[in-house]
Amino acid sequence: MADQQAPPARVVLVARTHATGLRAAQQAATEWAAGLVAVKLVGLVLIVDTPGRLPRVLRDYAQLVCGAAPRAWRLPWIEAWRSGEPVCARTAPNDIGRVLDDLRAQCTSHTT
Repeated sequence: MADQQAPPARVVLVARTHATGLRAAQQAATEWAAGLVAVKLVGLVLIVDTPGRLPRVLRDYAQLVCGAAPRAWRLPWIEAWRSGEPVCARTAPNDIGRVLDDLRAQCTSHTT
């Protein structure tokens, strides 16, 4: 009987857009790119950490970090979720639904 190895786990990195979150995502993507972790990186989801526009230095850093992942998605600030409102994909803004649909498709596709 041939030794069959399971395919690598599919992983989605998720980070906030503050400096600490971006550094952690960059480190994880670097480890993946160097072959230090045996996973299939599906992509990176960045979640805005505060309302309003990101400072330029963080926007540029986020762009750099996104470039290290096969795909990248950004989720907007949703004040109601911060305040404790239930998180529900059905009632979320349309862009949340599009990201979730794309993630679902990427995570369930049979390509490696």
